[in-house]
Amino acid sequence: MKYRKLGNTGLIVSELALGTMQFGKKMNLGSLGQEDTTRMVKLALERGINFIDTADVYSLGESETLLGNSLKGIRDEIVLATKVRLPMDGNLNTSGATRVNIMREVEASLQRLQTDYIDLYQVHGWDSITPLEETVRTLDDLVRQGKVRYIGLSNLMSWQAATAVMLQERLGLEKYVTAQMYYSLVGRELEYEFQSFAEYYNIGILVWSPLAGGFLSGKYSRENPTPAGTRFAEAGQFVPFDKEKGYRVIDVVKEVARRHGASASAVALAWLLQRPAISSVIIAARKAEHLEDNLRASELQLSEDDVRQLDSASDPGTPYPKWMVLQLDTAEDPRLKILHPERYADGGAWKDLRGTRWSG
Repeated sequence: MKYRKLGNTGLIVSELALGTMQFGKKMNLGSLGQEDTTRMVKLALERGINFIDTADVYSLGESETLLGNSLKGIRDEIVLATKVRLPMDGNLNTSGATRVNIMREVEASLQRLQTDYIDLYQVHGWDSITPLEETVRTLDDLVRQGKVRYIGLSNLMSWQAATAVMLQERLGLEKYVTAQMYYSLVGRELEYEFQSFAEYYNIGILVWSPLAGGFLSGKYSRENPTPAGTRFAEAGQFVPFDKEKGYRVIDVVKEVARRHGASASAVALAWLLQRPAISSVIIAARKAEHLEDNLRASELQLSEDDVRQLDSASDPGTPYPKWMVLQLDTAEDPRLKILHPERYADGGAWKDLRGTRWSG
């Protein structure tokens, strides 16, 4: 297992983290009970994982409860992350990133996890109703109180995340250090803007659903799109993507996997580990052998040719305004070639679309 810094902090986390949506029986995503949960946690720690991510809403608190039981006596050995924001019951005020809900839910999470502090407390999504200042001041209070060590965001658009970070800076509040976001070979929209935002602010990206709900494991094919016993068969397609393009991507993933004697899952995860701004990739498995297989991604080193082949097969294109930003900044500005010649060693960071005088 390799390790990285958690965003712009001194906290060290495993580059693969253990996800916990499969713990508990209320989400139809694994339904693991206490015995299996404890076994999976033990295996993860034995293989070098020191970072575990959960959320209050996973099986409506059951995931946190099972995880808390599994961590008795070893809590301080790991970096523990959880989330708040999504509804826990029918009460309108047990939802959102309000002061009331955050303060109530952090206490509930601490109790279920059987701990007196949370290493990373994340807001699970944007709250369009609650004033942003109310949310970030409440999170700052939790850090000052010692109940939370660091704070993170999840599932925000670039402008939302940037607005939050700038508000934290202006008010002198504790800043977000991580962003938990969806990213995979069949879901590369994160690269449009958010990844650049994360690099600029030195925010560590935590990747959820890196295998696109299991699709990139190689179990699925045009001939058998929903094999029995798989997540797609039991809970449907977990994240949206173009299925036909997905099959073309998985064909290339399998080709790279054969060259390395590895699984499709390991290749898809290894590709993510080589992307910019990644602090950790969250893996979740219902069976020990699947977790063991995913962990091999930390040992797999893809070649430049491998990466080029995977990039080409999964290329989502470059939307506006990003293509114009790249055109102006890397193709039409001569300073970049002087200051960063390494970026142009393989032909250029961006193909000059307009044939400017600087492209030669």
